[in-house]
Amino acid sequence: MNSFIVMQGQSYQEDKELGIIWVPLQDKGGLVPHSWKRMEEVSKGDRVFHYVKGNIVAISIAEEECGIGKKPTVMLNEDHGNEEGYLVKLDYHELDQPLNIHEYFHEICPLLPVKYSPFNQDANGNQGYLYPCNEELAIKLLEILIETNIYQVSEEQLEFGIDEVKSTEHNTLIPVITETESEAKAKIRIGQQLFRKELFPLWNDRCALCGIDLPQLVRATHSKPWKDSTNEERVDPYNGVLLCYNHEALYDHGFITFDGQGRLHISPVINEEEYEKYELNPMTKIELHPENRDYFKWHKKHIFKMK
Repeated sequence: MNSFIVMQGQSYQEDKELGIIWVPLQDKGGLVPHSWKRMEEVSKGDRVFHYVKGNIVAISIAEEECGIGKKPTVMLNEDHGNEEGYLVKLDYHELDQPLNIHEYFHEICPLLPVKYSPFNQDANGNQGYLYPCNEELAIKLLEILIETNIYQVSEEQLEFGIDEVKSTEHNTLIPVITETESEAKAKIRIGQQLFRKELFPLWNDRCALCGIDLPQLVRATHSKPWKDSTNEERVDPYNGVLLCYNHEALYDHGFITFDGQGRLHISPVINEEEYEKYELNPMTKIELHPENRDYFKWHKKHIFKMK
């Protein structure tokens, strides 16, 4: 199962009534924007979050894989005539309480990918149609939706202190949200287990910087994070390095990085007098594998804090 975010705007109501999403095969210039071409990636069972005017307003399930078809003529605003386009049939489940992206952006922002993000840094939706939604982002959206749509507390319940949490009625969202969350978490868990199993031997089961070798104190750390990686990159053992908890946190947050030769780089955010406290030696050079180089370069370019 994969997840996507579709930016619908004025077409949402019409699309929902028809149970579809649709976009032309190419734009007026004869080009195919990446957010249109991505429709081909949708398969049966995939989940789609529907974004309209600053809010996630519905979740749908793809009833079949993407196909090519004409935009239905019953659309209220027919601009494309008999033009063919990418067509996906969906089972829509509208939210009782839309999720406002601006309100929760402080939680959502860290999970957005560097490339092909559905939202820009001011929390507004980017131009385009269909965007990928990585599992970490999907889980966060679902956690918020569970709080705001599945369990609600009324003022009367709070006043009398009884039945403080109650499940909303007529809610088809419950199985959709819980099943989606469960599948997304399972995908991450299985991927992380495979990644860890394959990565440990590459680094002799010890931290590449300090040599700690207690399994409970070292972590398999991605260089290119899950949210930015393809399915293949997520489980590629060369897309990572084995580090103790201290150095893993520094690497994960961009305070240290490695170049294509394995040399350690320390962010100027950390003062030189603090190097010893963090067990960092600017002269360190680790023994990397050739396959690590591109991933290390990506981390240095996109994660490393230059100031």
